[in-house]
Amino acid sequence: MTTDHYLSAEGPGAATGVRPAALPRMAAHDAAPHAQGALLAPLSGVTDLHMRRIARRLGATATVSEMVAAEDFARGTEEARLRAEGEGVLPHVVQLAGCDPRWMAEGARLAEANGADVIDVNMGCPAKAVTGGQAGSALMRDLDHAERLLAAVRGAVSVPVTVKMRLGWDDATRNAPDLARRAERLGYAAVTVHGRTRQQFYTGRADWAAIRAVREAVAIPLVANGDVASLADAQACLAASGADAVMIGRAAVGRPWLVAAIAAGLAGETLAEPDAAARAELAAEHYDGLIALYGARMGVRHARKHLAAYADHAGGLGPDERIRLLTTTDPAEAARLLRRAFEGRSAQPAARPEPRAA
Repeated sequence: MTTDHYLSAEGPGAATGVRPAALPRMAAHDAAPHAQGALLAPLSGVTDLHMRRIARRLGATATVSEMVAAEDFARGTEEARLRAEGEGVLPHVVQLAGCDPRWMAEGARLAEANGADVIDVNMGCPAKAVTGGQAGSALMRDLDHAERLLAAVRGAVSVPVTVKMRLGWDDATRNAPDLARRAERLGYAAVTVHGRTRQQFYTGRADWAAIRAVREAVAIPLVANGDVASLADAQACLAASGADAVMIGRAAVGRPWLVAAIAAGLAGETLAEPDAAARAELAAEHYDGLIALYGARMGVRHARKHLAAYADHAGGLGPDERIRLLTTTDPAEAARLLRRAFEGRSAQPAARPEPRAA
């Protein structure tokens, strides 16, 4: 790629010819975004290759891989390789996580060699398994070390590099503007900010207005993340944060078409939600893709969170059928029940736990 950042990438989905929104550089004092877009967020264990393909093909501005452990990826771990897969997704954005500059650089080099158009650095994941290893949002507790890691990744590749962070570790250290400035000085192409601190995890509401401090600190494109579940949310988030684009995570699980609908709405266009038959086809495509990617045994396990989300949004399964859908190890039976969920959507959606964004 020769673009300054992935939000101006020229990589349309082959089937649609849709181009991502181009977001020009902004002056730090300019609060109103000149162009807007909607991206699919990296969700650990969720935003697999096929979910990203579907969202991008339907019109999402861009999609980001699920979090990939840089050291595991550089060492050739199969799970990390599958997480970083991006065939058929343009632009192909790989998010790397780690705390060692050497391994982050090696992972970035390998991702670029394998076709990544953009490398995204994870400095926002709040999970204890990640922060306990001093990665993710734990890096916001030591900005000098975070800067060394950012420099190592930027120096390792020729493609654009971005970073995703939170507001800070806690309310006493909301240092996202400082970290964003350091990234900008190093040549980072864009920054994404989730409107919570690490200590909040996913409680309460994302503070979109707090993201504005980052908008005032840097001129590079800014993406706002957290609790965006509709076009109205996206518009309110952009107005409060001054960001150029929104990133949508949990709300898109079971509804990969949502990101495209919001992107269209922000562009002043209307994109009708797929009808029940089209949604069923997309869900089946996603399920079949996971079976092909991971094999039947592992694919069924990886698909369960998606099957639950599709079924709950479709609302066409009774409790016993839903349990069967999530416990069957027979791909043919799962596909049949998935179709049934959309055919019988008169039932009310069931409550379900939400996945976590990286």
